Amino acid sequence: MPIDSIWSYASDLGPAREQDLTGYTVVASDGTIGHVDRQADHHGMRHLVVDTGVWVFGRSLLVPVGVVEGIDSGERRITVACTRAEVKAAPRFRTDSETQDPVYLTSVGDYYRSLGGGQGPTC
Repeated sequence: MPIDSIWSYASDLGPAREQDLTGYTVVASDGTIGHVDRQADHHGMRHLVVDTGVWVFGRSLLVPVGVVEGIDSGERRITVACTRAEVKAAPRFRTDSETQDPVYLTSVGDYYRSLGGGQGPTC
C-alpha cells in the first residue's frame, strides 16, 4: 500500500500543520463543510475527521490532509482544495474503526487523488 502526498500536509503550510486542529472550521472552495472533530495518523495516513453538523445530516467525513491548502491559526480555519460536493461524494465514513482500516483509507485516498486528475492531492 503506497503512502503518498494525499496523506501529508503540503510543506508550505509550515509549523501550522503540526498543531492541534480540533475545532477548526473546514472551508471548501464553495463554502463551509464543518469543523474538525479529531485528527489521526493511522498506517502513515494522516487525516481529519470533520463533523458536518446539519449540512450532511449530522454525518462525519474523513478528509486526507493532502487536500488542505491553507491553515489560518488566527481565524481557526482550514481551507481545502475541493468543493463541498466533492467532499460529500467521498467514500462514506461510518465508524471510528474505519480510520484504522487500511482498505477504507486507501479507497478514500484513491478517491481524492482521482479528483486531481492524477496530478496529486489537489481536488
